[in-house]
Parts: sequence; C-alpha cells; structure tokens
Amino acid sequence: MKTTFGLALMLLSLPASGAGFPDLVVPAGMGVNIHFNRGHERDLELIAAAGFKFIRMDLGWAGIERVKGQYDWSAYDELTVNLEKRGLRAIYILDYSNPLYEETVSSRNPITGGEQRDTASPQHPESVAAFARWAAAAAARYRGRPIIWEIWNEPNISFWKPKPDVQQYAALALATCKAVRAAAPDALIVAPATSEVPLKFLEPLFAAGVLAQIDAVSVHPYRSYSKAPETAAEDYKKVRALIERYAPNARKRKMPILSGEWGYASHTKGVSLETQAAFLARQQLANLLSGVPISIWYDWKNDGPDANEREHNFGTVTTDLQPKPAYVAAQTLARELAGFRIERRLAVGGEQDYLLVCAGPKGQRKLAAWTCGEAHAVVVGAKVKPVATITAVASNGQGFHIQRKVRKSPDAGATIEAAQPGGGRMLLSENQFEVVLTAAPLYLTLEGVTF
Repeated sequence: MKTTFGLALMLLSLPASGAGFPDLVVPAGMGVNIHFNRGHERDLELIAAAGFKFIRMDLGWAGIERVKGQYDWSAYDELTVNLEKRGLRAIYILDYSNPLYEETVSSRNPITGGEQRDTASPQHPESVAAFARWAAAAAARYRGRPIIWEIWNEPNISFWKPKPDVQQYAALALATCKAVRAAAPDALIVAPATSEVPLKFLEPLFAAGVLAQIDAVSVHPYRSYSKAPETAAEDYKKVRALIERYAPNARKRKMPILSGEWGYASHTKGVSLETQAAFLARQQLANLLSGVPISIWYDWKNDGPDANEREHNFGTVTTDLQPKPAYVAAQTLARELAGFRIERRLAVGGEQDYLLVCAGPKGQRKLAAWTCGEAHAVVVGAKVKPVATITAVASNGQGFHIQRKVRKSPDAGATIEAAQPGGGRMLLSENQFEVVLTAAPLYLTLEGVTF
C-alpha cells in the first residue's frame, strides 16, 4: 500500500501538460506498442533512447475493476510515472470487456480459428454504462497528463465479441465519449482503432455521429507484405473523404488521421530484418508526408523466440532486448531528422522514388531519399556552390560525405565522387548531384547545395 500511495503522490505532483497531437516533425509522433505496465524500466530506457516519443498500451477494464465500482489503478500509476520520467507519452486503450457485467459467449480464435469462450463485448445498457463510468474515472484520475485515450482495439474483427457489430461499437463509443468529456473536458479521444482501413465499417460508424465526439480517427493500416508502407497513402485519402462527408464543419479540416498500430514481422515467411528496418523508417516518413502526426510501430519487442511464428517477430528488439536493424533504423531517423518537417517531395526519377526535402527549425535543409523499387542512381538538379559538401547517413547509421572545392575560377567539370553505402558512386558537380537510391532511406545534409 505504501508503494502504491507513493506512486500516486508522485503522479499527482508531476507538472500537468495540455499537450495535444504532435506537430508533423521527426520524431514527435514516433511510437511503439508495449505489453506491460509494471517494471520493465530497461525497456522504457531503450524506447526513449531510440527516439520514440509514444507508447500504446491496453488499459484493460477487467483487470482494473474486479469488484463492481472499485478501481485499482496502481499498475497504471506506476507506468504513467515511468513514462513521464523519460519524456514518453501514452496512448491508453480503453478496451475489452468485464465478466462482472457481460455474459460468456462463444467466439472464434483469430489465430487458430478454433472456437473459444469469451466475455461478450459491452452491448447491453448496464455494461455500456459501466464501461463508460470506468473510462470516465480513468480520464479523471489522469487528467492533465499528456495521455491520448483510444476507445477499444480493432472492433471490426474478432476483438469484438462474439462478432463485429458496428452499431454496438458506435453505441459504446458515443457513451464513452460523453462520460469522458464530462469528467475531463480537455481529454484527447481517438477511435476506432480498426484493423486495416475498412471503409464498410468506418462509414456507418461516422454516419452514427462519432466524428462529432472524437478528436482523431485511428486506424491500423496493416496490409500484405508485398505492399510497402507508401501504399497506405491511398487509404488515408479515402478516410479523409469520409471525414469530409460526415464530420461537423468545425472538425473537418482539423481532424487528423492516426496510424495507431502497424508493423511488418521478420519471421521466416515475412520480411527480412533489413526490409523490416527499411519499412519502419519509411512508414514514419510516408505517414508524415500524408499528414499523419502519430505512427505507432507494432511491436516494441519480439513476443517470443520462434523464427517461424509471425507474432514472435514484429519487434524492434529481441526478447532479451538486443537491438534488431529496425531499432537502429528508428534511432538513426530520430537523430538525423530531429526537429525536421517534410517540406516537399522532389519530382526526380520515377513514381517509386522518394526524395523528400526536409526543413529544420533553423532553416536547414536535408533530404530523405529511398526507392520502392530496385536500387538505382538518380540525378538531382541543384545549385552547387564552388565549396559544397553533402554528408550522407544510411539507415544503419553508416555515414560518408563528398565535397566539391573550386578555389579559383569555377570549373563546370569539377566533380568529386565517393563510395556510397549499398554500392554505387555518388557524384557532385556545379549543377547536380547523383545518388544511388536503395530500399533503406538515406539522409543527406546539404551544405552549399540548394534546389
């Protein structure tokens, strides 16, 4: 009891934050899913060291309300304090049911496909009201903390028991929003955290009036592993069109879309470790290009040791916290583009080539460059001063630079070349430079080079 009381006092003594959604800068919206609430401080240290700013974690109803009307917040008091010590923000998922209020039903296991017994999701007046009261109590307890509240997890698939029902979910979401707003008017509420981007689920949900109550639309843009992160841009456009159709006028332009959970597993039938690393960095950058302010990578840590099991291999680190290439890619992105926002995409090469001009807080310019296709060289037209340098850092942290120095009369043919990680040569002359694009982003710091 002393430990819990001390944590509660510490929690209440922390400075309040009215933080909203982050700006579209690196790494303000980078995050990972976790599966713990007590301890694991080494995990949190490594999450912060990688440059992540958010965690997403279940706030399970049944584990907090074990006796009707009594709530045990101690585990989340501890987690919230541990997050804020490290400058991390939480997306807490208000989710799952409670056998105190709902009956047991038969449902299908999403992994094995077999029949199982579960507690039904809140779908009766008493259980919906109880869930909303509990959610309001959570928002009241942590009011003033920089927390984002998400209503449920993937209600369009098997996480809604016994089977998905958009009208049942809409009723729960509306009741929860009303209760949370009454308890904490400044709370940030997002929904519906769908699996993939199911327009047939989203449209009736939006038509039910949910957009008038939430602050952002969260989706989980999982897709075939043959489809790269950049393909989510078309899905975001479709969601944006629905927001334009159904949101109240005052919210249409202001309502962001969040990538609340999404990753690629490095199991034997998944992607390679190198591709996973490239996709993590590209997911973050492509989402920012689409105006998505928060991108939560699934998962922080491998869930098990089996190389053949998909669910064991989504992590950025291994089960014993050894960094995978994905961790290094996240850390490199966060370091190289810290404080930078995407200004524009250069029309260089083909549609699969991405050269993003990024602007820093002091007017600096950098490029983030990669291709969705095979590695190849592209020529970038630029104004290059007689003394110019391009410093490049690959996603694995390996760096190199090239310089052009013309000390007397300008020489149009003066070219200096340097080896580039991943193969190929990089050329710099007075009116252009050449760079080899690969699947992994390359970060270019430009000195004496403008477009």
